[in-house]
Amino acid sequence: MKKIFTILAALLFLSLAVHGQRGNGSSEPCSGEAAGIQVGASRTSLYFPLLKGKKIGVVGNQGSLIPVRKGIPGAGGRRIDTISYVHLVDSLVSAGFEVCKVFSPEHGFRGQAEAGAEVGGQTDCRTGLPVVSLYGASKKPSSRDLEGIELMVFDLQDVGVRFYTYISTLHYVMEACADAGIPVVVLDRPNPHDAYVDGPVLDTLCCRSFVGMHPVPVVYGMTIGEYARMIQGQSWLKSRQACRLEVIPVGNYQRGMPYDFPVWPSPNLRSMKAVRAYPSLCLLEGTPASMGRGTWHPFECYGFAGCPEGDFRFTPRSIPGLSLDPPFKDQECTGYEVKETDSGQALERIDLQPLFRMYRAYPGKEDFFRPFFDKLAGTPRLAQAIREGRSEAEIRAGWKADLLAFDKIRRKYLLYP
Repeated sequence: MKKIFTILAALLFLSLAVHGQRGNGSSEPCSGEAAGIQVGASRTSLYFPLLKGKKIGVVGNQGSLIPVRKGIPGAGGRRIDTISYVHLVDSLVSAGFEVCKVFSPEHGFRGQAEAGAEVGGQTDCRTGLPVVSLYGASKKPSSRDLEGIELMVFDLQDVGVRFYTYISTLHYVMEACADAGIPVVVLDRPNPHDAYVDGPVLDTLCCRSFVGMHPVPVVYGMTIGEYARMIQGQSWLKSRQACRLEVIPVGNYQRGMPYDFPVWPSPNLRSMKAVRAYPSLCLLEGTPASMGRGTWHPFECYGFAGCPEGDFRFTPRSIPGLSLDPPFKDQECTGYEVKETDSGQALERIDLQPLFRMYRAYPGKEDFFRPFFDKLAGTPRLAQAIREGRSEAEIRAGWKADLLAFDKIRRKYLLYP
């Protein structure tokens, strides 16, 4: 018991802190912490005992942060609470745990890689730990990668959208660890889209890929810890034995509770407006349209060069770390800006209007839907319905039965009201 208190004290007084970063460069505590939300990584008393005496692997990235509250003297002798952030790996190392290896998903361990960029193996500059890429030549840890590891800690900030690849990384980590007999501890985090389900359910017979592995809708309404429980409970793992899974839940959390991130979950999701719009606008990745990649406000606007509709203009540029070669680079694009009211609606359902507008405006209708679109949508039926001129109401009616069936499965694995 004394050793546990020593470890906790080391965590609280850890000097290496990462402050919350906003898209405009400011620093501020996230609303979730102000409301008392405790991410799984903060609940050290629940998982530190599981790590004791183990050789540990960690799946993490720049969002694997632990908030640390500190008080500083204020005017009139009042105490002012401030929040700084410690990276999970840095904290475990400082607390004396034996971290052997780090595994990084898309965007890399410290989050510098743009979307889709292959991430290579490296050595972490802060800890000297070897980093194994799970977004390079292989997306699944090999048996050699797992040699010497006795327990895997998984801590990634998901955004609750099927084509956001962290749930695919979760699947492969669980599968590899199950085969190797290594327990997996998932440190859960809030999900900004966990209060609703929407979009077509993926057809695994024709559209299974790394941007969609399971028969779930575009927005599946679960935290990543709940999703891990569903992967295991639905027997989606192709492993010789079951994964020994432990989920450390978020404390003081209810579904749909507001939560802003201490750092943005990926380089091109740089605001809550972009995060809310992401389930809707990312479908345009499978078309010739731009979602604002190559600007400082990606996923906050959309359009294309020569678009005859909309009054918003933007010019994509090469921006290292965000997008080196964006669509329509150095060309002025015309289209639409995502309004705050529109992004708010995305908390209740996917907005199909950007897709309808861009299809209507694009001159070469036969070339609008690219093969990647069906993988993002999870079905060829969405593109076909738009080609046939079906209304949004008709398209949504086609999702209804599948969403109801999925929701019955989903509810078995929920951890939060």
